[in-house]
Amino acid sequence: MLHDLTLEGHGTRLVPLADEHAEPLSAFVDDRLWAGMSSPTPDTPAAMRTEIRAAHEAPSRLAFAVLDSATGEVRGSTSFYDWEPRIGRVEIGYTYYAPRWWGTTNNPACKLLMLTQAFETWGCARVALRADARNARSIAAILRLGAVPEGVLRSHRLAPDGTRGDSAYFSILPDEWPAVRAGLEARLSAAR
Repeated sequence: MLHDLTLEGHGTRLVPLADEHAEPLSAFVDDRLWAGMSSPTPDTPAAMRTEIRAAHEAPSRLAFAVLDSATGEVRGSTSFYDWEPRIGRVEIGYTYYAPRWWGTTNNPACKLLMLTQAFETWGCARVALRADARNARSIAAILRLGAVPEGVLRSHRLAPDGTRGDSAYFSILPDEWPAVRAGLEARLSAAR
């Protein structure tokens, strides 16, 4: 869905994903980074524009470009999706960053901004995250957030080559949010 939500803090700025982000995103996206996604690797600006259009056409997805707030450099992308305001739930995903941002404060900053929006502005009762069950790096990052493992949905994912994969699900509930927030803030403070 097209939206105008912008989130900023801790050196990171999330802005609505737009065609202008296609070229810098496609410059670092490769098969290794895109592993576990359900669409072909968008490693050209044209292919990335197709991904961006798909994000805009999804009715309950708010897609963001992740920028360095000081330089404007495009670090990656992330989204809220399956947003159900009436029910009070949302998922965070479609997340990928340039490898140079892996293991930095980038992901904790993004998740702190997004989880704050979900719990403190929207009043969500549940925020879920999921990853391909084979993606150990993403699962480790989700667990470092403090998200609670819920289980694995078997044969839940379809890869571009037609193979099927499992999805590992995690969630954070409102009573868990203060501890998750404190953990993210501590990680960001320690990095300063």
